[in-house]
Amino acid sequence: MATLKDVARLACVDVSTVSRALNNTSYVHPDTKARIYAAAKELGYHPNVLAQALRQGKRHTIGVVVPRLHMTIFSEILQGIEGKARQLGYYTLICATEDDPKTEKECLSRLRNGFVDGIIIAGTGRNGRLLRDIQASGISVVQLVRRQDSQLSSVVADYKTCGADAARYLYDKGCRKVGFISGSFHLSPYKERFDGFNKAVQELGLQAVFSQSDLAVNSFEYGYQCAQQMLDDHSDLDAILAAVDVQGLGAIRAVTERGLKIPRQIKVVSMTGHEVGGMLQTTMTSMEMPAHRMGESAAQMIIEEIQLPARKDGQIPAPQHRSFAMVLEERETS
Repeated sequence: MATLKDVARLACVDVSTVSRALNNTSYVHPDTKARIYAAAKELGYHPNVLAQALRQGKRHTIGVVVPRLHMTIFSEILQGIEGKARQLGYYTLICATEDDPKTEKECLSRLRNGFVDGIIIAGTGRNGRLLRDIQASGISVVQLVRRQDSQLSSVVADYKTCGADAARYLYDKGCRKVGFISGSFHLSPYKERFDGFNKAVQELGLQAVFSQSDLAVNSFEYGYQCAQQMLDDHSDLDAILAAVDVQGLGAIRAVTERGLKIPRQIKVVSMTGHEVGGMLQTTMTSMEMPAHRMGESAAQMIIEEIQLPARKDGQIPAPQHRSFAMVLEERETS
């Protein structure tokens, strides 16, 4: 039975290079990898990953890495990814990280060493080198919702315009002092929404009250606590703008507990609309992200990259970037 040493001898490389090539654990030049695969095939050396790759050419599987699914826009996005992937003959493996960089790194390493041809990721921004290395090893990478690295393809929304449009909408509604609940500026959607909102605030002459954290903040509790603090410190607040729906739900609870009337005394708007916003007893106004379409677009993009023929010079295809407009859905909270 052939061994790694036999494959290395025939391919004229080190055993460690054979191991890295067959297991996709780090970058190996495409010409060298091809020579190793040919040697392994000639000798009948077929570990599981290689055997499937040699038989099928591709594994027809995509890894999807997201922060969480419950009560977030990612559940809708995932439906778009899975539907388009199935249509194109691919399956999906899902990893949820809770926005923990260590967990994210572990997920990426497992996917890299497993049966995936590509990875779609809504990342923390803390594993950029690993993602670039994964791409260099021949596994396609597409950023979803959060574009942290311009050298990797991405599917995002126009967050700056979203923030500016939300500010102008509230101004047109007569609001003059707006509370802004955000999250970590290490994540591009939070930073870009803030930039768009802040620019519009200065242009319009609005007063703004900011609440921002570097911690995991996509929670009802965080929205509730931020709104409570804002209302304690600013009794004349007439609007609250939340980064995501679940924060908005917490803000609504804080407002109603004080006996304030929505929307007559204070308005609440979410900047990342989720389908739950239209199902509440008091439906929530939001800037709606075309989640399903974004998921389909990410799946289409990564499968197109996977199916590109390998270039002889080993160069990676130029990254693609797609941005989707967000649309205001006016409901009862404004």
